[in-house]
Parts: sequence; C-alpha cells; structure tokens
Amino acid sequence: METTAVRTRLVEVVVPVYNEQRVLRASITRLQTYLTRHFPYGFRITVADNASTDDTWRLATELARELPCVRAVHLDEKGRGRALRKVWSQSEADVVSYMDVDLSTDLDAFLPLVAPLLSGHSDLAIGTRLARASRVERGPKREFVSRSYNLLLRLGMGAGFSDAQCGFKAVRTEVAQALLPGVEDEEWFFDTELLLLAERHGLRIHEVPVDWVDDPDSRVDLVRTALDDLRGLARVARKTLSGAARIPIPAGVERAELPKGMARQLPRFAVVGVLSTLAYLLLYSLLRQVVPPLAANAVALLVTAVANTAANRRFTFGVKGPGGAVRHQLEGLIAFLVGLALTSGSLALLPDGVSHGAELIAVIVANAAATLVRFLLLRVWVFNPDRRTAR
Repeated sequence: METTAVRTRLVEVVVPVYNEQRVLRASITRLQTYLTRHFPYGFRITVADNASTDDTWRLATELARELPCVRAVHLDEKGRGRALRKVWSQSEADVVSYMDVDLSTDLDAFLPLVAPLLSGHSDLAIGTRLARASRVERGPKREFVSRSYNLLLRLGMGAGFSDAQCGFKAVRTEVAQALLPGVEDEEWFFDTELLLLAERHGLRIHEVPVDWVDDPDSRVDLVRTALDDLRGLARVARKTLSGAARIPIPAGVERAELPKGMARQLPRFAVVGVLSTLAYLLLYSLLRQVVPPLAANAVALLVTAVANTAANRRFTFGVKGPGGAVRHQLEGLIAFLVGLALTSGSLALLPDGVSHGAELIAVIVANAAATLVRFLLLRVWVFNPDRRTAR
C-alpha cells in the first residue's frame, strides 16, 4: 500500500554500478517500488555508471525514462568514491545516501538510517553488520577480513564506528559537501576516509544494525582492496599528524568533544603505530627465515616496542629530554608483555603447516588488539601529565 505521508524532504539514493547489466533492472525496479510504497519522504534514485563496458549505461538510461524519480549519471572513469563525490557534491537534496546495486542490505533499514539525519539528531549514518542485532549471511573468509579490518580501525586509528565497509550509508548533504574536499580516495577506501575525517572533526555518526546477505557474484578483489585500504590508512594518519586534514564545518553543526589532549594524541599515536606495525612485519618476516615463529615474534615485538615507546614519548605525549626515559621504557614493557601474550597466543592457536601469510594475518589482528592496551597504558599511566607534575 502506498504511503500517504506528505513528502516535504528530499533524500537522494546513489547506486554506483560497473558492468552490472545482469542485476541492474531488477534491483532498481525493486528499490523504486519499495521507496514509493514505504518511504515517507521524497526521494530520487541516481544510477551512477562508472565507465561500464557492457550494456549497463543503456539500461540505466532506459530506467530513467521509464521509472519516476530515477535518473542516470555517467562517469568516464571507474571508482565508487568518484561516483559518490560527483553526485553528492552537486546534490540539492536534504540527505544524500548510497547503497550497493545487489541490495544485499534489507531495505527496511533505510528509514531508520536517514531519519536521524532529517531530524538533525546525527550528521552521518551507517549500516553495521557487526552489531548484535544484525543478521548476516556470508562466508567465513569475508567475515574474517571484515572483522579484522574494522578491529584495526578501532584499535589502530581510534575509530568509534563499527563497520566502515557496509555499502549502506547516508550523510546530511551540507556535511557531505563540507567533508568531500578533504577526502582523497576515489575507490573503496572512500567510505573509511570519509568516516575518519568526520570523526576527527567531532561529527555525530549514527549506526543502524542491518540484515545483510552476501552476494555470491561479488567481484571485489579482497587482497587488492585490503592493500589499498592499508595504504589509505597510512596516508590518512600522515595527513592528520600534519594538520592537513582540518576542514571548515558548516555553522550550526554540533560536534562531540574528546577528552582533553586526545584529539592531538590519537592521530600521532596512530602514525607511530602504523610505522611500528610495518617495521614489526618486516623484522618478523626476516627473522622467520632463520628461527621459529614464536622466537621471531618475541624479538621483533621487543625491538619495535622499545622504538614505539620512545617515539610516542617524544611525538605523541610531548616528553622532551632524557629525564625519566629509562622508567618510561620499563613501564612500557608492560604493553610489550600484553602484545607478546596476544601475538604468541594467536600463533600457538594456528594449525601446523599454515602459510606465512596466515601467520602475518594472525599477528596483525593480535597487534591491533594490543594497540588499544598500549594507548590506554601510555596515556593514563606512563605519560599521564598529572603523574609527571606530581613527581
């Protein structure tokens, strides 16, 4: 039954596509029918074609002619982020959003996604597959990669959101257009960079548990995407440390406040953490050629832990001079012991004969967990300014 609510607000739904002729017509028809019947606000569906080489663009233009509130936009280059940037930056809607063309996310979550934005309660909204109330059907490989990536974001970058990669997001248009100049990525890392930038500026991110069913025909290259994301994380951390990530936010947008000093410390800690992790992986890989995994892990972790404490002492917490350096290193060894226990435990749980790549994944995830403990220990205890003043 079609809704009778007065549609006085406009929400733009972008569906980025690349060579999706197989599912495009069915998905857009289903989406348009659902929003017409169940969505109480005005809407516009924009099919953003990312330089498809099949019949996707032809089908998109046909749908735009046949269905009300549907239009098509063509881009000459690939990139999901590039498509969202083009449409969102030119939109006059109150809220801009996007979803994947396979409609893996249950559409019943769309109204809860955009309602807090239209009411002014939040600035961005994301669907999350990692909440307890979410119901998700996907293979163990994608589940592991997704949870590992989001754990790395939370512990390594201090992210407060739970699921950066779910293709189901919405943003108040004025906020999106303010953030877009600070987002460099044009592909899969676009979502993560946008969210990290928003959180860095204290904007309010609302999360909606979703029901999600994996598309077995997904053509996402997990390895390539993961490597691109890691490079993106290093770039974002570098920009944040240099101050280049600061952008103007529209007047009237409320911001959440971090504890005193944390807004400066978190990005610096993240940069040191990324560099330490890369050094650890390199050293572990070299040592692994001549010693067993547990020994390689212990030596690599000890060397990088000492360097990590020294770097955080100087750059993150601003402690200068030699005074207290030895004590700081000894106290920092507690964080080393936590990391050693986590990484050694993860290696011990691996079955015999696993590949070197599986070992690296296990220690990366364990290191991410240890990172949170390290930051809390360094901030609350080792380099606590009240403690230094008392001394």
